[in-house]
Amino acid sequence: MRKALVVGINAYPSSPLSGCVNDAATVATLLETHGDGSPNFSVRRITCPDTQVTRPVLREAIEQLFTGDSEMALLFFAGHGYVKSTGGYLVTVDAKKYDEGVSMDEILNLANQSRAKNKVIVLDCCHSGAMGSPTLGNSGIAQLSEGLSVLTASRDSEGALEANGSGVFTSLLSDALQGGAADLRGNITPGSLYAYVDEALGAWDQRPIFKTNVTSFATLRKLPPKVPFEVMRRITQYFSTPEAEHKLDPSYEDTEPSPDPAKVKMFKDLQKLQGVGLVVPVDEDFMYFAAINSKSCRLTALGYQYWRLVNEKRL
Repeated sequence: MRKALVVGINAYPSSPLSGCVNDAATVATLLETHGDGSPNFSVRRITCPDTQVTRPVLREAIEQLFTGDSEMALLFFAGHGYVKSTGGYLVTVDAKKYDEGVSMDEILNLANQSRAKNKVIVLDCCHSGAMGSPTLGNSGIAQLSEGLSVLTASRDSEGALEANGSGVFTSLLSDALQGGAADLRGNITPGSLYAYVDEALGAWDQRPIFKTNVTSFATLRKLPPKVPFEVMRRITQYFSTPEAEHKLDPSYEDTEPSPDPAKVKMFKDLQKLQGVGLVVPVDEDFMYFAAINSKSCRLTALGYQYWRLVNEKRL
C-alpha cells in the first residue's frame, strides 16, 4: 500500500497565505493516479480553512501516516515554516510563542522509526531545509534512516516564495510530476524531482535541499514511456555490442527510389531512439544524411546503459 498525507494551510490568523491550499490540491490530484490513470497513492488531504489544522490535528495525522508497514509513506506540506534555536517547525493555525507547531525533529523521529519501506517528506515552507538536520545534540549532520528521502523548498536560512497563486517550489514540483522529471521509462523518483527543481531555480533564487538515505530510488509516479518498451528492447538487435555501429544505406530511407520495408521500419526505430538521446549518427548531423550517404549510427553513453538493461532482461 502507498499512502500520502497532503497538507495545505492558508488561513493563518495573523499572516494568511494564498496558494497553499491550491498547491495541496494539485499535488494530491497528481499523486492519486499514475499517468495512465491507474491508482497510485491513497491520499489524505488536510487543508485549512476546510479543517482547523492545529498542532494536535497535524501531529496525529503525521503519526498515522508513518504507522504501519506500507510500501511508501509520503508527506507533503505547504504553509508557514519557522526556525529557532530549538529547530524547525511546521507552523499550525494555533501557533503561539514557544509552541509554534509540529517540530521537524519530531517528524523526522516518526519517519525514522516507521516500518514503511520508503518514506518521502516534501516541504514547501520557509526554512524547510532544517528538516533532516536535527538540533538535538547540536548536530548539523543529517540523520536519516534507510529508505528516507527529504526534499525541501529552501535552505534552513531562506524563505519560500509564492508567485501567481502558487508556491514557486510546488509549481515546479507539479511540472515535474506531470512528466518533466520522468526518465525514458516514464518513472519519476525523489531524485529526479530534485534534479528538475534544482535545474529550474537559479543560483540567486531560493535553493531546494535534497537529503536521502536509499540504496535505490522508489518510483513516485509513472507515465507512459517516451519510447515504447518494445522499441527500446530491440536495441540489442540493432547493436550486437554496446560499441558496435549500425551500418546504414539509402534503402533505410522511405523517400528513396528503392526502399527496403524491413530496413525502413528499423530506421524509424533508430530515429525514435535518437530522439531520446540513445543513438547518434556517425560523421553526420542527422540520421537522414547518415542513411543517404551510407554512414552509420552508434549508441550514446546513455544508450549503452539502456542496452545493458535490455541485455540483462531488466527492461
